[in-house]
Amino acid sequence: MLEAINALDRAWLLAINHAHAPWLDRVMVLASDRTVWFPVYAVLIGWLVYHFRWRAAVLLPLVVAAVALADSITSRLFKPFFGRPRPCHDAAIFTQLHLPDGCGGQFGFLSSHAANSMALAVFMAVTLPTERFRGLKIVIFLWAAVLSYSRMYLGAHYPTDVLGGAAIGGVLGWTAALVFRHWQSQRWPEKA
Repeated sequence: MLEAINALDRAWLLAINHAHAPWLDRVMVLASDRTVWFPVYAVLIGWLVYHFRWRAAVLLPLVVAAVALADSITSRLFKPFFGRPRPCHDAAIFTQLHLPDGCGGQFGFLSSHAANSMALAVFMAVTLPTERFRGLKIVIFLWAAVLSYSRMYLGAHYPTDVLGGAAIGGVLGWTAALVFRHWQSQRWPEKA
């Protein structure tokens, strides 16, 4: 059973990785580069402070905790525990890969990029009012999807690495958002 899943994982990865083009290589390398997103994070933090005012003093630590936990759990717990090589370190597949961004660390299960971006996306979707900011929510989920896809496109992660990371991030983002909503409902029951 596990070998069948691994074979399917490799087949999906190769299909994604082989659907490349020079212009798309640049886009995917850019999408995966964490430093590119720092200005976006700064703008988002500024917007959250503006929108939530002083409640941001509770909201920001919760979203940072969700993203930091997603990163720590995937990088420091799952990757060393499972020791699953990244595709670019897997002898059964690495010669077949197109690697426009080189190869990352040795282990890939679970994807920290997918976990971090999904933690943020789910947190925002649950925290922001249901009837407002639909466009922002869509953009954040599209960003998480592109970032996650880029990890497979670049040969850094198998699809199950990305799906597992996104699941961990989603649970952490959802939990942090529920903590914020609970805190907010205790402070202002009429706005809950």
